[in-house]
Amino acid sequence: MEFFHNVNINWMGKTKYFVSLSLILLAVGWFSVLRHRGLDYGIDFRGGTLIDVRFASKPPIDKIRKGLADFGLTNSTIKSISSSLDPNSLNDIEIGLEQKGEEDLGVDREAVINVLNNTLGAGNAAAANPSAAAFTIRSVDTVGPTVGAQLRRQAILATLYALAGMLLYIAFRFEWVYGAAAVIAVFHDVLITLGFFSLFHYEISLTVIAALLTLVGYSMNDTIVIFDRVRENSRLMRREQFPEIVNRSINQTLSRTILTSGLTLLTVLVLYLMGGAVLRAFSFAMVVGVVVGTYSSFGIAAPIVVFWNKHHGGQGAAARAGSAPGKPAPAVARR
Repeated sequence: MEFFHNVNINWMGKTKYFVSLSLILLAVGWFSVLRHRGLDYGIDFRGGTLIDVRFASKPPIDKIRKGLADFGLTNSTIKSISSSLDPNSLNDIEIGLEQKGEEDLGVDREAVINVLNNTLGAGNAAAANPSAAAFTIRSVDTVGPTVGAQLRRQAILATLYALAGMLLYIAFRFEWVYGAAAVIAVFHDVLITLGFFSLFHYEISLTVIAALLTLVGYSMNDTIVIFDRVRENSRLMRREQFPEIVNRSINQTLSRTILTSGLTLLTVLVLYLMGGAVLRAFSFAMVVGVVVGTYSSFGIAAPIVVFWNKHHGGQGAAARAGSAPGKPAPAVARR
C-alpha cells in the first residue's frame, strides 16, 4: 500500500532544521532534569512502598493526607489511579511511601492501614464483604533500597547491551558507520524521551524501561528499512550523488513509514488517553518514542551517514554498503 507516489522531498537539504529541532528538545528536556536534580524514579529503583486502595465512595484526599502527616508520614504521596476503562476503579488511589532503610520494610504499610482506619472507619483487605467496608487494600508492593539500586543498575546495563548488540549487527550487515549512526539516533531518542519524562513529571519505573527497550527496537527497525533501501539504490544509481540516493530511499519508504508509525501512534495514544494512571507513564513513553524514533531515522541517522560519506567515504562507501568485496549482495526484500 502506498499513500504517496513520485515523492521528491530533499530531506538531506533540511538537515540543519532536523539537528536544530533535536538540540532544542534535548536542551529543554535536560534542563528540566538538571533543575529537578535528576530523574524522578519510581519505587522500583529508589525503594519504597505502593499501596493500592479502593474506597466505597469518593476518597477524601486532603483528609487522608493530613492523617498521614499527623502520623509522621510526611514523605507520602497520594494519586488517583482510576481508569475510564474500569468503572469500578473511579475511587481508587495509590499511596506511595519512601523508605530510608531495609529496617523500614513493612512498618509504614501498617501505619497507612492504621491511618485509614482512624480516618475513615473500619475497612480491611480480608473483609468477608469488601463492599461494606469503607476501603479495601487491593495490593501492596514493597521494594527495598538495596534492591532498587540493583534494578536501576541492571536497567542501565540492559539498555546499553541492547544498543551494543544492534551496533554489531548493523556494522556486520552494512558498514560500521551505519551501525554507529543508528545507535546515535536511538540514543538521541532515549535522551529526548527521558527529558520529556522530567518535563511532565512522570516516574521512571521498570515498565517505562520496558517501553524504552521496545522503542529502541522500533526506531532501529525503521532506520534499517531506510538503510536497506539506500544499499539497494546505491547499486542501481551508481552515478548519482550519495545525498540524492538517500533522499530517494527515504521517499520510497515514506508510505511504509507513515502507515506503520501512524497506526502504532494511534494505538499507544488511545492507551495513553484511556488506559488509566497505572499505564500512563508506559504509554507516554511509547507516544513520545514512536514520534521521535520515526523522525530520527531520516532526520538524524541518515544525515550522519551522508556526512561521513561526504568527508571520508566518497561514492565508494555507498557501493560497499551491501556486502564485502567479492561476495554477492544479499537479497533485499521490497517494502
